[in-house]
Amino acid sequence: MDGRADRDGRVYQASGDQHIVEHHHHGDASPGPWAGTESVRQPTGGRAPLVLRDRVELMQTLRSAVLPGASNQVFVLHGMGGCGKTAVARTLFQFATTESNRIGFWVNAADRASLRSGMLAVAADRGATEGQLNAARNGLRAPADLVWERLEESESPWLLVLDNADSPEILQDGGWLRANPRGTVLVTTRRAAAQWWPHAELHHVGVLPREAAAQVLCDLAPASGTLEQAVEIADRLGRLPLALTLAGGFLSHQVIEPWSMEKYGAHLEGQEHVDLMDQGAAALAQRDDRHLITRTWQLSLDALAAQGVQESASLLRLLACYGSDPLPLVLLKTQEINSIVPEARAEMALRGLLDQSLTALVDVGVRCVQSHAVLLASVRAGLSHEQADHLTRTAARMLNAVVPVIPEGGPRNLQMNLLAPHVLALLHHASDVSVVNEVLDVAVRLAWALHRSGDYLSALELASASTVIAEPKLGPDHPLVLSAHSRIGRALFRLGRFEESEAVNRQVLGNRERIFEAEHPDILESYFGLCLPLHQLGRTTEGLALLQRSADGYNRLFGEGHALTLRSRVVLLEHLPINDLSAVINEAAIPLPQECVDHLGPDHDVTLSALLSYGFALFQLGRFEESAEYARKAAEKYTIRQGPDYPVTLSANFLHARSQAALGNTKFAAELMATVADRRKQNLGAEHPYTVITYQRLSELRNPPNNIRH
Repeated sequence: MDGRADRDGRVYQASGDQHIVEHHHHGDASPGPWAGTESVRQPTGGRAPLVLRDRVELMQTLRSAVLPGASNQVFVLHGMGGCGKTAVARTLFQFATTESNRIGFWVNAADRASLRSGMLAVAADRGATEGQLNAARNGLRAPADLVWERLEESESPWLLVLDNADSPEILQDGGWLRANPRGTVLVTTRRAAAQWWPHAELHHVGVLPREAAAQVLCDLAPASGTLEQAVEIADRLGRLPLALTLAGGFLSHQVIEPWSMEKYGAHLEGQEHVDLMDQGAAALAQRDDRHLITRTWQLSLDALAAQGVQESASLLRLLACYGSDPLPLVLLKTQEINSIVPEARAEMALRGLLDQSLTALVDVGVRCVQSHAVLLASVRAGLSHEQADHLTRTAARMLNAVVPVIPEGGPRNLQMNLLAPHVLALLHHASDVSVVNEVLDVAVRLAWALHRSGDYLSALELASASTVIAEPKLGPDHPLVLSAHSRIGRALFRLGRFEESEAVNRQVLGNRERIFEAEHPDILESYFGLCLPLHQLGRTTEGLALLQRSADGYNRLFGEGHALTLRSRVVLLEHLPINDLSAVINEAAIPLPQECVDHLGPDHDVTLSALLSYGFALFQLGRFEESAEYARKAAEKYTIRQGPDYPVTLSANFLHARSQAALGNTKFAAELMATVADRRKQNLGAEHPYTVITYQRLSELRNPPNNIRH
């Protein structure tokens, strides 16, 4: 949010040992290149305040930490929501980037997915390659290590702001919070316990002193009253910066019939109290501060209604169903919004909220709106049960309209990542079982979409969080709850956590076999999901049996040309014993990749996977010339779709090099293997198993053993 003074000047702002085993199956997801990177060079949630009242000593301390030569420090600003922690951070950010010649990075640390995504965008800014970023998203290297490696190698000093870190455990779990000799870190949070912030310097941000609080109102609406009147209103608003910002924004935007501070103060009488929760933050000193925010925003909505923009109130209530993270504007373009705000009036309703500082436009690579968490909590607290059900159902259907029913593999879609915290917020808020069901369906599909883009960590986190919230509401045997658990199992497999993946997939299969009839599609999907970790754990007999049952079941249900049938047959190529594999290859009238082309098209995910898997099968059978050709085609197509550094591309080139070496083309094979080795070293590090085995193969090509023939 932002408060606006004359000529749109903003015055005050307050804002809320993993081991990977290489395998050749790639048909389940086709991640793309690092696309849609967030903008981390600008703060989210509005503009920096033009004048920051009070906070003099604090700002002196923080400014000294970003002067030339200062570094290796971590500062934590703590206090309850609405006290202006983000305002202080924004002011420091502006000073550091405009006067102290520092690069500034602003990352939303409200949840794991947003934190990781933002921090990887920082790494990208500091020169991390596409391959390194994709390896981090795929769980092939530690994301935090990559980020801090790039920050330490930064040629320019920097300031990193981690905003809204109200769950500090996520910073500790991933090793995200570190001091660094190249820069300074500033964290804003509601959690002040020292255990969360070792080696950091903590500073409390509270309400403003009387005169400073009054001056904020005068800054925002200088023509509406005297300093003495501003003092009276500031006291009644608890001197809470967020409440002051909303009040000042209101006073400065009444054009047809301007309000005086005296009139505004009179309308503060009799406002109903709203007991909003503040996530465990310390309470303010005043007894009635919990309803201060409601006092201010309700007056703004009343004024908008008097101007003929009643829809702003409805839109704000709808926004309150989502979270306080940036919300993509595309949601407001869906037809589903008509049940709350007519599409033709949505633009005007949003402009009203923007004018009254009740929300703000932000651009994080996708255009979004963002509102303060305390404001949204206050609005939700004022909803009746019937209103809340209707609004959450509409909000769910708006999300449903923008999340694909069947996600396709491809590049990372930033918009999908931005939707994740809002799906979780809806799950929290929904109480009606049918609404929870709708939201969980969206959550499962969104986790699937994240998985298909190669962002396995985000897919795991979304699916896991969704089950924690929805399972108590729907029950452990609900089909969608089981689908969410299935997505957890699939993500764990992709992250190389095979024992965990087996356990989750086996439990899901058992529950589905108990609930559904034989060969129900969900059961067949569980066969497929369980066979993957079993193969990696060396239990090939059981895995093959499940995979064959999956392929046969899909064939009976959907036919031999269906994508799921062909997918299972492609994976069978990777795990069949040599004798069975030879029979499958030699007895087929049409090679499997051509079948995929005929039924699915040349660029389908399963078709591309079939090229690589078929090439690997031919290599095992000693048909090296054919293997090399399939590997070459796979490498070319994956390079076009996903880039030269992507793991699947490198796997295809690895197979191509081995096939060429087997054909005696040692020089070409060594050159290609060297390229794969260098790219894997750069992306994964020298110690990663993929890198090690590639350099071993390269050494064998460059130094072949002496074969003495007698």
